[in-house]
Amino acid sequence: MMSYTVNIKLSSRTLTGALNAQNKTAVDWGWQGLIAYGCHSLVLVIHSTTAQTVQVLEKHKANVVKVKWARENYHHNIGSPYSLRLASADVTGKIIVWDVATGTARCEIQEYTKPIQDMKWLWNQDASRDLLLAVHPPNYIVLWNADTGTKLWKKSYAENILSFSFDPFDPSKLTLLTSEGIVFISDFSPAKAPVSSGKKVYVSSPHSSPAHSKPPAATGAKKALNKVKILITNEKPSAESVTLNNCLQLAHLPSKRNHMLLLYPREILILDLEVNQTVGVIAIERTGVPFIQVIPCQQRDALFCLHENGCITLRVRRPNCNDVCAPNEDPDTDQAVQELTYDLRCQCDAIRVTKTVRPYSMVCCPVNENAAALIVSDGRVMLWELKSIVLGPNMHYSMSGASPLYSPVSFCGIPVGPQQKRVPDLSLDCMIAGQSMISGEERSKAPLQQEVHLKFLLTGLLSGLPLPPFVIRMCPALTTKNLKHYQPLLAIGTSNGSVLVYHLTSGLLHKELSIHSCEVKGIEWASLTSFLSFATSTPNNVGLVRNELQLVDLPTGRSIAFRGERGNDEPAIEMIKVSHLKQYLVVVFKDKPVELWDIRMCTLLREMSKSFPAVTALEWSPSHNLKSLRKKQLAAREAMARQTVVPDTEFLSVESSVISLLQEAESKAELSQNISAREHFVFTDTDGQVYHLTVEGNTVKDGARIPPDGSMGSISCIAWKGDTLVLGDVDGNLNFWDLKARLSRGMPTHRGWVKKIRFAPGKGNQKLLVMYNDGAEVWDTKEIQMVSSLKSGRNVNYKILDVDWCTSDKVVLASDDGCIRVLEMIMKSASFRMDEQELTDPVWCPYLLVPRASLVLKAFFLHQPWSDQYSLDISQLDYSENEEVKSIVQEQMNALSNDIKSLLLDPEFCLLQRCLLVARLFGDESELQFWTVAAHYLHSVSQGKQPALPGTDGTFQKQENPLDICYDILCENSYFQKFQLERVNLQEAKRSTYEHTKKCADQLLLLGQTDRAVQLLLETNAENPSYYCDSLKACLVTTITSSGPSQSTIKLVATNMIANGKLAEGVQLLCLIDKAADACRYLQTYGAWNRAAWLAKVRLNEDECAEVLKRWVDHLCSSHINQKSKAILVLLSLGCFTRVAEMLHSMRYFDRAALFVEACLLYGAIEVNDNTNRFIYSVYADYARSLKTIGLRQGAILFASKAGDVGKELLKELQELKKEQNT
Repeated sequence: MMSYTVNIKLSSRTLTGALNAQNKTAVDWGWQGLIAYGCHSLVLVIHSTTAQTVQVLEKHKANVVKVKWARENYHHNIGSPYSLRLASADVTGKIIVWDVATGTARCEIQEYTKPIQDMKWLWNQDASRDLLLAVHPPNYIVLWNADTGTKLWKKSYAENILSFSFDPFDPSKLTLLTSEGIVFISDFSPAKAPVSSGKKVYVSSPHSSPAHSKPPAATGAKKALNKVKILITNEKPSAESVTLNNCLQLAHLPSKRNHMLLLYPREILILDLEVNQTVGVIAIERTGVPFIQVIPCQQRDALFCLHENGCITLRVRRPNCNDVCAPNEDPDTDQAVQELTYDLRCQCDAIRVTKTVRPYSMVCCPVNENAAALIVSDGRVMLWELKSIVLGPNMHYSMSGASPLYSPVSFCGIPVGPQQKRVPDLSLDCMIAGQSMISGEERSKAPLQQEVHLKFLLTGLLSGLPLPPFVIRMCPALTTKNLKHYQPLLAIGTSNGSVLVYHLTSGLLHKELSIHSCEVKGIEWASLTSFLSFATSTPNNVGLVRNELQLVDLPTGRSIAFRGERGNDEPAIEMIKVSHLKQYLVVVFKDKPVELWDIRMCTLLREMSKSFPAVTALEWSPSHNLKSLRKKQLAAREAMARQTVVPDTEFLSVESSVISLLQEAESKAELSQNISAREHFVFTDTDGQVYHLTVEGNTVKDGARIPPDGSMGSISCIAWKGDTLVLGDVDGNLNFWDLKARLSRGMPTHRGWVKKIRFAPGKGNQKLLVMYNDGAEVWDTKEIQMVSSLKSGRNVNYKILDVDWCTSDKVVLASDDGCIRVLEMIMKSASFRMDEQELTDPVWCPYLLVPRASLVLKAFFLHQPWSDQYSLDISQLDYSENEEVKSIVQEQMNALSNDIKSLLLDPEFCLLQRCLLVARLFGDESELQFWTVAAHYLHSVSQGKQPALPGTDGTFQKQENPLDICYDILCENSYFQKFQLERVNLQEAKRSTYEHTKKCADQLLLLGQTDRAVQLLLETNAENPSYYCDSLKACLVTTITSSGPSQSTIKLVATNMIANGKLAEGVQLLCLIDKAADACRYLQTYGAWNRAAWLAKVRLNEDECAEVLKRWVDHLCSSHINQKSKAILVLLSLGCFTRVAEMLHSMRYFDRAALFVEACLLYGAIEVNDNTNRFIYSVYADYARSLKTIGLRQGAILFASKAGDVGKELLKELQELKKEQNT
């Protein structure tokens, strides 16, 4: 009979536990919907919705300190597909760029040997998506090509760099947080290192501010905080003042340009970088819990804050009030002080903080900004989701007097009616209206808006293993008899007395059982659903302990004290061994005779005499007489059956021995549902002598004794399978006995004490797993040679605590880094392919699909005009792909939530909304930004055909729901002007030095607020060197007339000033005489493109502004700038839809171009004539070709048919292909 090996499909995996302190900031939530975090030298990837571990990346040899997902801010197609790219960095300075789906390293970077302080992917370049900026201690920033590992440039600075932050509105601006202050870099470029050393400023700690001088009364808190005036200076603070070293974090606000936050343990400072001044302070009361991290949101001006007790709070900026004090009033009066106020809107539950359990860091969902994940030091990941609750008409909710929050009018970019479907919790901007929206008395103007209250809900929890040490034991092996109900369960005994049972197919915790009161020392399975575990307490002063031996039934969780009342004040249990048939248990003590128990009856069969030798190693034999007993039992049953059909007289002729055997078998079957078979075990004593004992029922017979082998030291472990017996000793020797041939062979391993040896399961499988103090080996006992080896300090940086086989070709290792690894027999740590993993819950992640399939899925969601109604069944689609790929695509669709499915199936859910929703589902940053702006302005075009109504300030409002200020230059001019006036009001209220006053006056002049500007200019002290100039300037501003000669003179002076390097002053003069259009041209000529766009938005009419912005678009499209994506957004805001479509087509964004053209035609935004028709046909034809490339023939035929003459040939070709397929 041929031998075979039993195996089941178990993927290699790693179960992780508590984190290392150096992993504290190694966490990131990607646009792809996955969270990555460091655990010792591993990188774990979990799914953010289902909280399942989907990948463990293992290649670092040291603790991971940073992880960063690549941004998705680019157009995806078959050449640039959706892919999972992640960069991780460790304490030795090594950076690894991963392909997470396959678990392989794409690139390894190592030049320096110190821990990476910070790193980020560059997001703004259309040309390259592979650039990674890293801070290498102490003071280098290095730009790497993360695809090739090439260093592009390096720049050093004077101070130690702690972290950095990119300006989300201007890619050329980078801010460094250093050990002494802040460095502003304004000439950052991927092409070359910054030339200048940046502008260095110093920040005085807020602890020296009046806010901390004494505990203020609640009413006076704002007044005290308002006195935190100058925080940023160009001079180094004096030695006695506390400086920046307790600043925890620096970050630009993505919700509005030129604002930054500084995080301190007890306050968050909001800085306006135009005037380098604090414009808002969020302070914690003295009894409050300090901050450890803050994440500013982009969609709304809100902050996720993490506190030291693990509580996450959400603070949302209060809309500007009208009752702020006038600039000339004393801010110390009791009137309200003008500043940015962030109200606490909701908070989640805190965790129980101990010495070993504390919050490490928090990440926020970058796509929807409606969820946060908390990483805890014990390995837990808690997923908190924001939920909005609509309050009824008579209900009002507010926290500490904060103004109410309202739901937005629009959903997915388009205003919706009360009857239309919407998912209110889809994203932050779907939950609460923006700052531009209504407040207070304006409530009645928008009846569709409802007051909402926010709350956090715990939607996911991933628990880690407890702290090591561990003991592990795999359940009995898979056989043909238990195939139907087998589960691959691993029992893990922990130091706190609990036993965790993990299901190794899914990697999830199956059961956690609190069984013991002290450290678990060993586990042995008694069946597939029950196990024995023992624990020993700390020895008392005479060396005695409390032994706990429990028999646990897994389905019920019931555990019984196996040894009854025994166990107190006795020598420690050293090992327990269950017999091969799970009938008997041997308990070996340190200085006490061995006990032999019947497992089924929980009875003590024999306690050996005191003269019984001390046991150093023991193992049960796999041989037994069960088969012969069963044959006898069967024969007796047959005999009994025969007697029931023969005459009574013949009954006496049945042998009495058969009857007695039958009665004995039946009585035993009643008691234990099994037969008591004869089993054997061998053990060695301290001299190395081998003893052989036989157990049958309650009798124990002494067998042969084999004298010690002189070449072996003290025997430490024994393994027995078939005819092979292996002994290991404390000196690292292995002795292989062939019982059939009566041969033995010794092999020195030179690895020291052999702590454990174990045969692999499966008939004929003679592999042996050997554990040493410094690692493990796998041996082939047939060939008597080593198969694989793992050594601490050489192959790996962790120490092995316990080992076992989990299948016939996979081993499981417990290690001192708190992890348990399932590895192939070669014991090489390797990550797995994510698509091969069996997960308990379906996971929505289109990035796991092959490129063609992910693009088909996206197209399928976006439009199904070939069908009468929308469907989420891929089988109804003419899609030329193999069935396996189709089923995976269908699984992805099935993994969507019911809310999302109902939206996708809703016929009233328009194309623009669909494009926005799919961009969110795919985490496509580029698409999300494009379709948000496109939907807004296409909708405003249809609204704009109605006459505009004059606003309260005399300007004409096109719509009541402008684009939020996070879109900056892309906003409507009227709203942009309003925001800039509010901002300069705030700057004015906060000014404290002449420099700040001068900046405010300059800004007011540009905004056309001449009266207030004059007021500020006249405040200059007579002692100030600029007193005379400012006085003359005030006179000039007030006496300017529109007469020809004065205008000509001022224009001449202005142009001369600009020519002589005084650009800002010349621009001011031009604005005074209403020549802002000329001023914008000069600014653009001298490279101040952003400033020119700003001025055009606040001073020019729509036509003049559009001219300025169109010149900016041409500049952005130039080859040396290469920011066409930004140029397209600017064109959208100008309503140049035809040019947008042409640019998309020229950039080969065929899918986006075709969908945009369709949307424009629906809204009547593109004029249809012969020229545009030709262009539209070419767009549709190219999109049809791209659909054909990815195999979506049905869609390709539809768009080819729409392409008129241009698509004729393609349509013919596609129809012929369809005919061929049908035949």
